[in-house]
Amino acid sequence: MALTPTQYGLVVASLGLASFISGILAELKKPAAGEVISGRGVIICKYPSDPSVIWGIISTAFLVATSVAGYLSLFYPYKGKSVPKAAIFSSTLCYSYIIVALGATIFAAIFLIWPTVEGQLHHTRNVHAHADVELESACPTAKTGLLGGGAFASLNSSLFWLVCLMLVNNAREDYIADNDKHVPI
Repeated sequence: MALTPTQYGLVVASLGLASFISGILAELKKPAAGEVISGRGVIICKYPSDPSVIWGIISTAFLVATSVAGYLSLFYPYKGKSVPKAAIFSSTLCYSYIIVALGATIFAAIFLIWPTVEGQLHHTRNVHAHADVELESACPTAKTGLLGGGAFASLNSSLFWLVCLMLVNNAREDYIADNDKHVPI
């Protein structure tokens, strides 16, 4: 069964929504700080159960999936009719929205990957020299708000891919209509 632009749009929107929800869950499940345990010349940070790293990875995976689906939806041969990429990229509006969608995807990926990796590093490198004065009160966690911002940027990215799909679909219909006019009967 061949896919329609509407079905591809639903796939892109569903994956984008899943990325958004898992990014928000990652932000909500992130602990405020770890517990400080003082030892001989070292401070050990003990963190409570923290699923934010897993949710961050899941959100990033959904972001990649929605971006790949969004990009592939632009060049999919709907109804068996393929359109050359030059016809799609000749439209300045289509080209600019594709660039914006790629930029939003990169922006969202940075905002999701950065705190996820930082949170994982805090959990694995939890022994610090006692000279660190800032660790006396609380053990650090990933920056607050980055995962939530990445979730919103991920949703924004999927919406840009949907706009690109609509613009490319219009360009595709125009290209097919123009070629049907010039074909001799």
